[in-house]
This record gives sequence, C-alpha cells and structure tokens, in this order.
Amino acid sequence: MSFSVLGLRPDLLRTVARQGYIDPTPVQRDAIPLVLAGRDLLAGAQTGTGKTAAFVLPMLQRLAERPSNGRHVRALILAPTRELALQVEESVRTYSGGHARSTAIYGGVGFGGQVGALRRGAEIVVATPGRLLDHARQGTIDLRSVEILVLDEADRMLDMGFIRDIRQVLALLPDRRQNLLFSATFSKEIRALAEGLLDRPASVQVTPENTAVELVEQVVHPVDRERKRELLTHLVRTRQIDQALVFTRTKHGANKLAEQLNRDGIAAAAIHGNKSQPQRVRALADFKAGRVLLLVATEVASRGLDIESLPHVVNFELPMVPADYVHRIGRTGRAGETGTAVSLVCVDEAPLLRQIERLLKVPIPSRVIEGFEPNRSIPAEPIRMRSGQAGRGRPTAQRRFDSPNRAPARSADGRRRQRRRRPQGTYAR
Repeated sequence: MSFSVLGLRPDLLRTVARQGYIDPTPVQRDAIPLVLAGRDLLAGAQTGTGKTAAFVLPMLQRLAERPSNGRHVRALILAPTRELALQVEESVRTYSGGHARSTAIYGGVGFGGQVGALRRGAEIVVATPGRLLDHARQGTIDLRSVEILVLDEADRMLDMGFIRDIRQVLALLPDRRQNLLFSATFSKEIRALAEGLLDRPASVQVTPENTAVELVEQVVHPVDRERKRELLTHLVRTRQIDQALVFTRTKHGANKLAEQLNRDGIAAAAIHGNKSQPQRVRALADFKAGRVLLLVATEVASRGLDIESLPHVVNFELPMVPADYVHRIGRTGRAGETGTAVSLVCVDEAPLLRQIERLLKVPIPSRVIEGFEPNRSIPAEPIRMRSGQAGRGRPTAQRRFDSPNRAPARSADGRRRQRRRRPQGTYAR
C-alpha cells in the first residue's frame, strides 16, 4: 500500500515523497484515514513505528480544509519531554513544507522567545504540560480555539506524574474538538483517561502490548556489579558494541558512568532531567555526529530522543519495571533496521531479569564474556536507587526516584513536580 491511497492531499504526498518515504507503516496506514474522517482515536504504537506522521499529516490536511486567520492556536500536541516536543514540531515544519505556523513550548529555557512566537501567531503548538500551563496562567496563550488535541506518549506523561497538569489543560480547551491519544502501553490509568477524553473513538493497535521489537537481537552478559563499567569498556574497545544508548536508573548513575567512561578514553555524555536544555541539545548533537560513542541516559530522558540507525542499546542497569525494558530496547531496531540490546546483569538483578522474561514470554539468551565470569560467591544485595553505590549506603526500598528523598524534583519539561509511583520500504517517523 502506498501513501496515495490514504486520502492525503497532493501537496502532502509530494512532501512525503521528497522525504523518501515510500510505504506507510501500519500505524500510518490505519490511523491516517480515521483522523482525516474526524474520528477520535485511541492508538497503541511504540516509539519508532511512525506514529508522529500518523497524526501530523492528517492534522495538517484537516486544518488546511478549514482556513483561519492564523492568529489562534488550532491544534495542540502534548508531549512528555522537551526532546520529543522539539522533534514533533520539527516534523510539523517538515511535513508542511514550512507553511504551517507552529512553535514548541517547553521548560528549561526563557519565556521571551516562546511568547514572541505565540504573539506572531502559531496555529499548531507542541508543548510539555507544565510549561504550557505556565503560559496559560500568565495569559500568553489562548487555547479556546483548539480544534485538534493530541496526547503523544500518554503513558509516559502519566508515569512522569502529569495527570493533574493534563486535566488542567483539558479544562482550558473547548468542548468540541477532535482528540487523538497515542500510547505504547495501556494501563488502567491510560484507559480511564481515554474514557473521559475520547468520544466514540476508533481504536488502532499496531503492535501487541509489551512485545519486544522483532528486529532487536537481545543478549544478557552476566557480570559482577563492580565490574559492569569495566565490561562495557571492554565491549566497546573490542568493537562488540559500536555507538550505543546506555541506560542507568538514576541521574547520579548516568553522570558517574559518563565520567568514568571518559577517563577510560571512551567519549561519553550523560543526558537526563537535571541537565539544562543547551546541555541536552549539545550531548544529543555530539552523539548524532559521532563525536560521542556512548550516550548515557535515564529512562525519562531517553523517551522521545530522535536517533536514527542506532546500532546498540545497553542496559547498564535493568529497569525496576519490566515494561520499561521494552521501551528501552525499542530505541534500536527501528524503521526496518536491525539492532542489538545488551544487558549487563549482576546477581542483584536476577529477579528483575526473570520479570522481564515473563513479560516477554521468552528467555533472553545469556553469554558470559571471557575474563568477566561472575563470582558465584558474591551474595545478592538489595538494589539501591543511588546508582554507582552498590553495596554501600542506605537501602531505599527500590524506589523509582532519582534521589533517595521524597522532595519534589524537576520534571523533564523543567517544572517542579511531585514524584508518583507507577504500576508494575522506508518509513516516515
């Protein structure tokens, strides 16, 4: 099936062709006609399935069919992180050929430039929830003319504690509008949100929930907890791992690992919520340009990163929630290309590995690297959420926090928030 049979206008088809996209992905094939028909939509789609084009292309067409003076916000896309907001807004400009008046609103930067863009008139706004509410409270944005609302990566927004912010945003919108909700997983919270938000929605599910990407080769390397960094360095030096996105559980752990790797002579950078927006942009740019081999990231910071042809994902530490493993490895094996997910697993993480394998319904192949055989006499210890301090410090009951206290921290869009627990062809992006 080609894009030409989906009902898109000739100008959008030409734009798609210029990008080199030939065949629509499953989510694009199923979702675009429904959005063009004005239906509310509940779509299950993981990162890398082409979901951005699945809502941006029909959104542009629907707005073009009902021209306005361009001074009001007509479409609002909510995203969980700054990186995803910037990526989606870039897609809006690309697919519109630069004709759509759009802007991205996110925290971590000053208000001035964003206020100026809004005053000049932005029909399409891509925003993180917190910064959007800041603009609403200061009267610098008016959402009463929104015709289309998109919640992108809704599960991640709920995981990050944005449900209250989302509800406040919904209260600022007109009752009559089209609503599109995209989520990789469907928890009870997501289904409750969808039930209150969507009006007789069409449903699209392009990948089975919590299924690992088929093009990703997975392997576990057992290793002692204190030798993980040494093993990772070995794998890079022996070219068993090329450029990779490396996951840690905490911001502290990401910083420490990046520093250690650089001392080992391996170019690495950390990216997480405590980094400023310029720091995050620079780290990602260096990684894409090949100046950085290993980009060390936390779970939240990794979501929404636009990285093409990523050969490896490394789980330096397994996630505390099994479904996050699926999200992590989905960063590779995208758009028809193969990839490899490597997990460095110590004795402490054996229960987490068993939970992941139960979720996947298959065992993950295990291979011991010569010279890094685990010491079977080392006992398991409780996992402490202060990464890099295994075997020392005070247990923290396996909290999904980036610090051992309960104080509010800054979210990925730069606002203070309360932490919350969570439950256990070529393709267009």
